[in-house]
Amino acid sequence: MALWATSCSSSEKLFLASSAATKRRMGSRRRDLVHVGMTDQAETETISIAYKEGDRERPKWADETPFSRLVEALISFKPFYSLLKLGARQVLISTAEKNNIPWREMTKEILESDVYKELKTIQNTSLQYPDYYLSPFHAYDEGNLSWLAAAEAEVATMSMTRRAIPYAPSNEEATQEMRGNWVQAIKQHHMKHSGNVTIQNIVDIGCSVGVSTRFLADEFPSAKVTGLDLSPYFLSVAQYKEKKRPPRKNPIRWIHAAGENTGLPSKSFDLVSFSYVFHECPERAIIALVNEAFRLLRPGGTLAITDQAPKSKILQELSPALFTLMKSTEPFLNEYYLTDLEERLREAGFVNMKTLLTDPRHMTMTATVPHQHV
Repeated sequence: MALWATSCSSSEKLFLASSAATKRRMGSRRRDLVHVGMTDQAETETISIAYKEGDRERPKWADETPFSRLVEALISFKPFYSLLKLGARQVLISTAEKNNIPWREMTKEILESDVYKELKTIQNTSLQYPDYYLSPFHAYDEGNLSWLAAAEAEVATMSMTRRAIPYAPSNEEATQEMRGNWVQAIKQHHMKHSGNVTIQNIVDIGCSVGVSTRFLADEFPSAKVTGLDLSPYFLSVAQYKEKKRPPRKNPIRWIHAAGENTGLPSKSFDLVSFSYVFHECPERAIIALVNEAFRLLRPGGTLAITDQAPKSKILQELSPALFTLMKSTEPFLNEYYLTDLEERLREAGFVNMKTLLTDPRHMTMTATVPHQHV
């Protein structure tokens, strides 16, 4: 189980992780809901890990400073950008290999599989892609619209997790800390603010290859879960991997659509989730995604956003070399950091906004659709 202490200072979020509960969680793939600040000392030994905030609202490198503009100019210079792109990719691969994550083997397994057969059952050929989505992302010239990006997405996520939580004893425990804290924040928020609304329908918007979607389906086994993404290649991998698992009582539904205009019925979900999506979007897309989430949620429903934390002490103290590499593969990163996300949620109609550092580099923001929403 994971808990956030209620007595945290403004500069530090105190996360309480139970090693015994983590072992139970990994064995049974279930997670018990526990109130903030409560532990059963007779049942479990508790250790504390501090997630520290920096002194600023956002990293200095995200502000409109002369140095930031210099970095943007360097990135726009194509020969230099090509070098940065290779460097950023190598950082992820190196992190993976140092932590016994078989990057090349996992990628090869997907590319040499029958995953390509899934495309025709997933792809919406009439879908119009937003202009921002056609930009290069994550060191891929085609962005998320390629088989290589799709094949490497899960292993890249594993590498990102290890960079965020390098102190974890294993890759599995790093994943449990990152994903477990995220889910726990959702459960605690929903229990407090939903008015006893049961989570029966979930949509994971920007689901990529389904890592977050499968985690939600495991955590809420009685719910009907939908994974939605703009990349038919990512969705093909998601569907292919899901077919390799034992059948679920409620199979995950995969939809190829834009998160800003899903085509799904209004007030049809109890939880809308965005996992590591917003930092890849310009502010206009973030606003559209938030408005669509509000439309999709029932009164008392919960919005959950997990993404890079502007207040993270680690991110605020990144070296110039590292943040230049990061910005080179994330074309809208500055817009994300400069967006007042809580204000955008408030403008859309959400209430009960809460933001927690749920690992050293990432935050989870939760909010509620008012119960009187018509």
